[in-house]
Amino acid sequence: MGPMGGSQLGGTCGAREGCEERRHHRRPNRGEQGLSTGPAKREQVMMSYAPGSFPHQRSCPRMEFVPVHQVRAHEYVAEQIRRQIALRLVRPGDALPSERELVTVFGVARRTVQQALRVLDREGLVVARRGRFGGTFVLESRDDTQSVDELASRVRRRREEVLELLDYRRLIEPGLTRVAADLASPTDLAAIDAALRGMTIARNEPEYMRFDTAFHVAVAEATHNRHLVKAVEDTRMGLNDALSLLPRTGTWRRCLSAQHDSIFAGIQARHPDAAAAAAEAHVMNSDKGVRALLIALTVSNDINGRRNA
Repeated sequence: MGPMGGSQLGGTCGAREGCEERRHHRRPNRGEQGLSTGPAKREQVMMSYAPGSFPHQRSCPRMEFVPVHQVRAHEYVAEQIRRQIALRLVRPGDALPSERELVTVFGVARRTVQQALRVLDREGLVVARRGRFGGTFVLESRDDTQSVDELASRVRRRREEVLELLDYRRLIEPGLTRVAADLASPTDLAAIDAALRGMTIARNEPEYMRFDTAFHVAVAEATHNRHLVKAVEDTRMGLNDALSLLPRTGTWRRCLSAQHDSIFAGIQARHPDAAAAAAEAHVMNSDKGVRALLIALTVSNDINGRRNA
């Protein structure tokens, strides 16, 4: 049964039996168990009624819930645009769709879109320009201009998260690539091919990373499963800093290119096993590179710490 199923909510207590015991148990008198009067009383009573606190109640696990955070419409719109910028799928200087187009895409009021754009403007992600060639434009991200030392420091602080994402990626990407080989449409194949060609003509590292991300997202989109697409997007967002620090030599680029080509060939030929094997080889190659990077960053930090001691 699911997470909200009766067997879990009721724990090991019988549905009626446990409830009857809780309902008929005598409430403590004032002064019992140190109970006070006033606002604090309610909290103390509730604590005394915690699962397992009744003399004749069977043991029940304590239920844990996550607070509900209501997301307003303009925050949702802003987050969707912010995500595309963070994934580097839109370049600095690119214009966002017009307000009218965003209204149609998101199915919200124009005022909601305007609020979202103001949020992004305050965050320094976009800027509005008036005039004949006006619109809302993506600003250059600080991540694209920051020093290697800043990037390295951030990756070092997020070491445990990066390691978890590497494990997650190894489990997810080969499997979804297998699915893509079965379900990819001609439009999906064209999108994957366009990302591949973009990587071959990339003029700099940020541009290469943008097409690299577009390639992996396009493969995920070929599964026609929104959850798999989100999984890849989340993974790329979490690993982009570390991937940016890997040495991009000519040999490394040729290796990546060959691996990407193999993945595409397997998908295009409708060979799920071949596509999945190529994806696994590619993921493992990146995995080894990032893990070696984390070790190097840790060693470097230890050496610098001893020097400054």
